[in-house]
Amino acid sequence: MQTATQPVLEEPRTRGRHRSVEAEAAILKATLYLLGRRPLRRITTDAIAQRAGVSKATIYKWWPNKGMVALDAYLASMTEQVATPDTGSAELDFTLQVRSVIAFYATPLGRLFGQFLAEGQSDPEFLALFRDRFLHPRRDAARVMWQRGVDRGEIRSDIDSDTVLDLIYGPLVFRRLAGHGAMNDAEAGKMVTAIFRGIRRDPPAKAGVPASESLRPRRASKS
Repeated sequence: MQTATQPVLEEPRTRGRHRSVEAEAAILKATLYLLGRRPLRRITTDAIAQRAGVSKATIYKWWPNKGMVALDAYLASMTEQVATPDTGSAELDFTLQVRSVIAFYATPLGRLFGQFLAEGQSDPEFLALFRDRFLHPRRDAARVMWQRGVDRGEIRSDIDSDTVLDLIYGPLVFRRLAGHGAMNDAEAGKMVTAIFRGIRRDPPAKAGVPASESLRPRRASKS
């Protein structure tokens, strides 16, 4: 039941399903508030509607279920807090982004990531939503940084981007869930550096000198 001091926010009475920005923001904010206090499986659409000051019908007009609301709310917050830099160096871009992801995972909101993964293990439908609504958009953003590196000639173009993105971000997920290793700026640099040693494009060889030879350090000449 709505309180007298919290008016119901509805979408404008126009054709189609154009969202009211105010109502959408209220719904996402309410969902994040509830997620910070109880597991997703214990949150109801009724509770989100009451907290947001909207009708349940408004939520269902824009989202088919509470899981999709939760994932959209989480994605919006992570997109706002996690940088997607463009420094002119792909290695530095990924290092800065991995650092911001680590910082985000350390927040109360960021720790919900583990809850989403756990929910997906017993709910295949939610796991599919997680991939579509959260994972794929985040990977698309990271792939932009990857492609810039390829276009600038920093990264080998013969390597599959999906494989490398798994190698860069996989350790973050594993350490987040298993807690076996540190999660800090120094570790972010180590992870990205290790990956880039394998994907960095070799500089052009000098005329008449094999590429492998041109990369070897020169020995000091004997006097």
